[in-house]
Amino acid sequence: MGRLVSSMTAAALAAAMLTTVVRADDERLKNAAIVLGEMTAASDSGIPQSLLARARCIVVVPGVKKAALGIGGQYGRGYISCRRESGGWSAPGGIRVEGGSIGFQIGGAETDVILLVLNERGADRLLSSRFTVGADASVAAGPVGRSAAAQTDATMMAEILAWSRARGVFAGISLQGSTLREDNGENRELYGRDITNREIVTGNTEPPPAAAVLMDAIEKAAAAAAAADAADTAAN
Repeated sequence: MGRLVSSMTAAALAAAMLTTVVRADDERLKNAAIVLGEMTAASDSGIPQSLLARARCIVVVPGVKKAALGIGGQYGRGYISCRRESGGWSAPGGIRVEGGSIGFQIGGAETDVILLVLNERGADRLLSSRFTVGADASVAAGPVGRSAAAQTDATMMAEILAWSRARGVFAGISLQGSTLREDNGENRELYGRDITNREIVTGNTEPPPAAAVLMDAIEKAAAAAAAADAADTAAN
């Protein structure tokens, strides 16, 4: 009887843990969608539409947190999606940001981060198992606001641009010293099997139902950016 109770208790705990994980993933996907929508919609103080319109990939990491005292740096979990040659955007792959300094100096216990990958070389770096900013590749601080569309030479030559937001304040960041690597555990939970980010974004992997809210946000942001960029081009 005691063994039966112990087995039932263990099963209940396992089920509760699994349920918690799924809810946490759903919440992170929803937060990523919200962050993307808000940081790309604020055209006068956020990410320039012209850069979003030509981005090869988008990385969204909501709520990057300071690491525990004595560890240093920060950590966060988010998602990457890339344009498909056939049109539209790929299913999301999990990605982690660890170490380095994202910029908590602008205040807040958490910082939202978005990266735009502007060419194939930058995408290839991000789709490797991991790379360290500054050692394996550089990430430039992105310009902020519509007027920033007249970008500097450094911005125009960059492979990857990054922005942060904390307490409503937007800023470009370099992510110097940070390590970005694929989140194998997140991908396993999303797709039910071991799969790499390269397989997800370059293949024909279908987005899982839980990612629908993020996929919708990506498509809307990209469409709005393309329309705004086309209007600006026509006006000039």
